[in-house]
Amino acid sequence: MKKWMMFGLIALATGQAYAAGNTIKVGVLAEMSGTFADFGMQITNGAKAYMRQHGDTVAGKKIELVVRDTTGPAPDVAKRLAQELVVKDNVDFIVGFGLTPNAFAVAPIATEAKKPTIIMNAATSVITVKSPYIARVSFTLAQVTEPMAQWAYKSGLRKIYTVVADYGPGHDAEQTFKKAFSRLGGEVIGELRVPLKNPEFGPFVQRVKDSKPQAIFVFVPAGELAVGFMKAYNERGLAQAGIKLLSTGDVTDDGVIEALGDNALGVISTHQYSAAHPSPENKAFLAAYSQINPKQRPNFMAVGGYDGMAAVYEVVRQLKGNIDGDKAMQVLKGMKLNSPRGPIQIDAETRDIVQNVYVREVRKVDGKLYNVEFETFTAVRDPGK
Repeated sequence: MKKWMMFGLIALATGQAYAAGNTIKVGVLAEMSGTFADFGMQITNGAKAYMRQHGDTVAGKKIELVVRDTTGPAPDVAKRLAQELVVKDNVDFIVGFGLTPNAFAVAPIATEAKKPTIIMNAATSVITVKSPYIARVSFTLAQVTEPMAQWAYKSGLRKIYTVVADYGPGHDAEQTFKKAFSRLGGEVIGELRVPLKNPEFGPFVQRVKDSKPQAIFVFVPAGELAVGFMKAYNERGLAQAGIKLLSTGDVTDDGVIEALGDNALGVISTHQYSAAHPSPENKAFLAAYSQINPKQRPNFMAVGGYDGMAAVYEVVRQLKGNIDGDKAMQVLKGMKLNSPRGPIQIDAETRDIVQNVYVREVRKVDGKLYNVEFETFTAVRDPGK
């Protein structure tokens, strides 16, 4: 489809959306199949949990999810599906995005169609810069990484090796950790970037072991890659060699933590959510989620889906069901919510999230593995914003 034709159709669809009647359509772009299928399932189940808890009607309008599968890190697919959501489905919002490349691909469409777009997981810092119609309720890798560097130094660690996935969020994590740790007086003695698809972690982990750091700082996406990394870390004997494992919460993700086994005990991570977070809001969230999928423990992506829907509902409520892109963004800017993870706010200037970041340790709770929070960095922003 030629560019001018696409934008013309988008403009037409935008006009049609205003006359859509008594339904607010929320287009969800998520990874529902392939290696990252768990991302999409957690995000959509979190969104459904919010709707289960709060009903599917706001300001007299029925809320409808229109879910589309991006299949993985597939920018061309995400762009095509976003065009279809706008042109064919006449959605009022675009939400989801487990992975950064897909969010980047959709940003120009959000801008041209003036569709309020909510990032529920993708964590590269610059995503919100790509369109004035994007707001984020999840986190950035830089936001959860800097507290880890600070905690590591405070805990006496001075020589650390970094291993990250070779894409936007990984680059952010690598650069943020090195900058923050070095500024305090620590030394990053080595850096490795691993492929996003089907990496063989063994050789990478062996290189780390041979360098004899005090600790390794790791970011890889949650799910299969996290399980694969932990397997290599254990098989190569890094713990026995005295090399401490530090990570973002992706590696000890609540959704796969049981699959890591007892070898994960003692792993320290920093992140914005744990299923073990002690609050009434989290208790209510866990109960609602269990009604959607009783066999799966919700993770930080599920909370992103849940809070993204909370933001959608608040926009619909304040605009009395009459969704206009510019007015919707004005409502989103500065929005405060009581999330299952704690208090969150969408910064009015950057449209990025401000939230607590927790230092956690993997421990046994009632015989099961959990990320137990033991220290809090309050009201953390992306350090680059």
